[in-house]
Amino acid sequence: MANRKTYAELRAELEKRYPNGQTAGGVTIDDIVQLKLQNTYDTHLDVARAMAGVMREDMAAYDADPTLSTQSLGCWSGFHAQQMIKSVKRLRGTTKRAYVYLSGWMVAGLRNTWGHLPDQSMHEKTAVADLIREIYVSLRQADEVAINDLFKELKAAGNDEARNAVIEKIDNFESHVVPIIADIDAGFGNEHATYLLAKELIQAGACCLQIENQVSDAKQCGHQDGKVTVPREDFIEKLRACRLAFEELGVDDGVIVARTDSLGAGLTQKVPVSQQPGDMAAEYIKWLKTEKITDDNPMKDGELALFRDGEFVRPLRLANGLFPFKEGSGRDRVIEDCIVNLTEGGADMVWIETDTPNVDEIAGMVNAVREVVPNAKLTYNNSPSFNWTLNLRKQVRDQWIEEGKIQAGDYPEGNELMKPEFDDTELGQEADARLQNFQHDISTRAGVFHNLITLPTFHLTAKSMDELSRGYFGEDKMLAYVKTVQREEIRRGISAVKHQHEVGSDLGDTFKEMVAGDRALKAGGHANTMNQFAAE
Repeated sequence: MANRKTYAELRAELEKRYPNGQTAGGVTIDDIVQLKLQNTYDTHLDVARAMAGVMREDMAAYDADPTLSTQSLGCWSGFHAQQMIKSVKRLRGTTKRAYVYLSGWMVAGLRNTWGHLPDQSMHEKTAVADLIREIYVSLRQADEVAINDLFKELKAAGNDEARNAVIEKIDNFESHVVPIIADIDAGFGNEHATYLLAKELIQAGACCLQIENQVSDAKQCGHQDGKVTVPREDFIEKLRACRLAFEELGVDDGVIVARTDSLGAGLTQKVPVSQQPGDMAAEYIKWLKTEKITDDNPMKDGELALFRDGEFVRPLRLANGLFPFKEGSGRDRVIEDCIVNLTEGGADMVWIETDTPNVDEIAGMVNAVREVVPNAKLTYNNSPSFNWTLNLRKQVRDQWIEEGKIQAGDYPEGNELMKPEFDDTELGQEADARLQNFQHDISTRAGVFHNLITLPTFHLTAKSMDELSRGYFGEDKMLAYVKTVQREEIRRGISAVKHQHEVGSDLGDTFKEMVAGDRALKAGGHANTMNQFAAE
């Protein structure tokens, strides 16, 4: 919002147009100034352009100082996003380096008209763009409510000093609008379909698109089996499609995150055509699982042969026509994917989907990429699909056994480590300390610019509803709601406790006053129960 005009500048412009202080219809210039300032962005395409600039500035800052990483939480409604950003602003006094992640998994699971669906791109394409729009409507309304409160404070100011202090707050107001990293899955079709959907997401406000190298019609969640990747040149065409969409719409700084699922994907749909040794197709084909063609194992009609290392070999092929990769090749394929996506595909960042949260494993792959692309940056999924407690406790246990700090029998080896009895042990506390530092460690050691949790609001909603329901329908009745919800809202200063104000009731009263003056029928009178929270 660097180009946003100040209160004084807007008022001076309007005074030139309306020297009597109001329009011919009786609208005052003070009210016009307020509405212009409440409208922090004209369109959601303007949001995309501005937020792309924010991300680019943050990326440059991270390159200079890797402690300046960014964070987001996955949100499946505009209200979730709004409350997250309001909380960040209340905690830090700023929204800087806080983003919103829009998860395709949660759109499939919670935001489509066909019910709860798995993460397989079966939901409507339009649902993704619809959620981006909803999030930005909610974030912009948070701006409107906050600025309206400032103008109420301005009207109540008793002297010039008090007025100037409020005007300074208005001029320095920081918008709740932040960048969205939007999950476009595998593009929902071919490269043209990817381009068309990318345009919809960008027009809805997305400054950053995250796309994965799976086959669109066989797409799976990154933490499930059965993933099938496409040849690298096919994926590059989709990266180009996203870039063209950004360029066409004038989002010149648009950010593309290229995700590789190769670490857990053991299959490919097709064998690309190699034009010369060492090209992209050849580098992809070399990882295919093959078998020798011999007299005892001859070629049969309809089978495919590859010429490799001076001889013909047969690539293994499953009954469904898919080709498996060599076991243990995932890590090398990931590194090659990332390098190609950055150098040939024009991606701005990479995303490596891993099967466990292991800092050393992530750092090893990223550092291999950085040998070729020194400023390679990663977006990392701190996924709820990981059993974080168990993974980190196992890592600590294994390390301490190797270092001779403990014996193998001191702590159990398997899922027993999850038991509450280990929470306050030295091992449990060390695992928790590593969890607390996990994002810092992968940011400084593994090139992770952006840390996100994909599905937190899915799990939070489930857990919170269970917590409230167990009490309300159980022994505690109303105490359950008051103790677990309202009392905490009041004590933490969560603005949503005044739910009428949160959804714009005061905005409506202000607007009625603008157009009706003393005739305005307002909701905020003495009988409004929100007054019970006025002192909080």
